[in-house]
Amino acid sequence: PAGSAFALAWRSRDLQATATRPTLIEGIGRPTVESGFLFDVVDTVVEVEDADSIAAAWLLEDLLGRRYGGSSGTNLVACLQLAEGMRERGETGSIVTLLCDRGERYTQTLFDGDWLAARGIDPMPGRARLSARLGAG
Repeated sequence: PAGSAFALAWRSRDLQATATRPTLIEGIGRPTVESGFLFDVVDTVVEVEDADSIAAAWLLEDLLGRRYGGSSGTNLVACLQLAEGMRERGETGSIVTLLCDRGERYTQTLFDGDWLAARGIDPMPGRARLSARLGAG
């Protein structure tokens, strides 16, 4: 998530880094870094806004028929950004990620329109934008 401790720690190589803002994305959105975080096994870090992560989680349900959580949505957005960059540079290759969290436990949070609205998030515009980007090739 944008402003996350993991993104800041990776850039600075500082395991003491803390998040610069709160996030709705559990796990990868923790305010502090896990002591076992290995900087050198991560090629790049892409920061993704919460609204985009949640929109992507909703889109994953459309695409795969199963709910996934916010960190899986974050992964989808990051992979799409990486793929678009590769296409622009004329590169070919593979991008590998994991859908790391099933979404059933987020029924009353990330998949609840009222809960999201109370936090100023509407996943529909982002979902439409992501869907269009995926259809663009």
